[in-house]
Amino acid sequence: MSTAAPAPLLRIRGLDTGIGRAGPLILYGVDLDLAPGEVLGVVGESGSGKSMLALSLMGLLPYPVAVRGGQAWWGERDLLTLPEAQRRALRGGEMAMIFQEPMSSLNPVMRVSQQLGEVLRWHRGLQGPAARAESLQLLERVEMPDPPRQLDSYPHELSGGMRQRVMIAMALAGRPRLLVADEPTTALDVTIQAQILELLRRIQRDEGMAVLLITHDLGVIAQMCDRVAVMYAGRIVEHGSALDIFDRPTHPYTQGLLASRPRLSAGSGWLTTIEGTVPAVGQLPPGCAFAPRCAHAGDDCGQVPALAPCGPGHWTACVAPARRTWAAATPTAASPLATRAAPPVAAVPVVPVVPAVPAVPALAAAPASGTAAPAPAAHQP
Repeated sequence: MSTAAPAPLLRIRGLDTGIGRAGPLILYGVDLDLAPGEVLGVVGESGSGKSMLALSLMGLLPYPVAVRGGQAWWGERDLLTLPEAQRRALRGGEMAMIFQEPMSSLNPVMRVSQQLGEVLRWHRGLQGPAARAESLQLLERVEMPDPPRQLDSYPHELSGGMRQRVMIAMALAGRPRLLVADEPTTALDVTIQAQILELLRRIQRDEGMAVLLITHDLGVIAQMCDRVAVMYAGRIVEHGSALDIFDRPTHPYTQGLLASRPRLSAGSGWLTTIEGTVPAVGQLPPGCAFAPRCAHAGDDCGQVPALAPCGPGHWTACVAPARRTWAAATPTAASPLATRAAPPVAAVPVVPVVPAVPAVPALAAAPASGTAAPAPAAHQP
């Protein structure tokens, strides 16, 4: 007896976001589903529209950027048409967000206890000793060192990793069903990044939360996500399971991103790059936005490709993905999600012996004045 898939927690359909009412678009017809308890990764270069997608969902777009069309269904409610009071009640409660830079997101003149207490008061009705006790439990849950001391600290008195733990604690305070994490490890060193990612993964597993993880780090995507959406110039160009994206990429942009990862088997050769940059807002080329950077662009790329199925649960926006294969991306055994064994690394070539330094020629005799000539340097050419 088959079990029906759970209804999506969040359904985004045709989301358009742009500058003002008549300015250029930033997001073009974004379609995404997010199931309860699922981790969906959104990946792409800077300027692809990842953060604008998150801010559009949360209702936090900076003026004059605004949502211009589409729907974002949260159960039976369209987030994009909710009155601001209802949206504010959702934000921080059922939906929470971890921002990219905690130092610019935390209030510098409020202690940690005040900032956590504000969330608890608005969304759970806790005040006074009850709010302080819950705040301590939240800091302990995010593995904050010495929670009683840090609870009474100001943000500038904390390290970068501690500030990010405070942001995670604030996001969890309202017991959300959806956590939007916008580059949660960008400003942290590698060791702290690993700790934060492990913390997020453990909390997501324990709470059964859905997570929308925005990053440009493919390693983070491979470690955390069930499904992946690849964004370029405001559009979803490919999405599918993490295994499909890493092992069977079909869009040239996805293939280029994967090909640019450093590999131990590459030796001392040059890394593969995608030439050019993401086009600026309002300066998209006609047709496929990736065509000017694509080594396989053809005459048929003059039209904007729609997302089309290329496998079970796997969609791509390319007019002819079957014939467009980024040569450097074909060895999929290096995929961090591959189940088969990777081919053995080629032997490192023997470095030739450096030739001996030629002997230093004898110096000329000292001048007749009797002044001694200087001693030769040890490695004088």
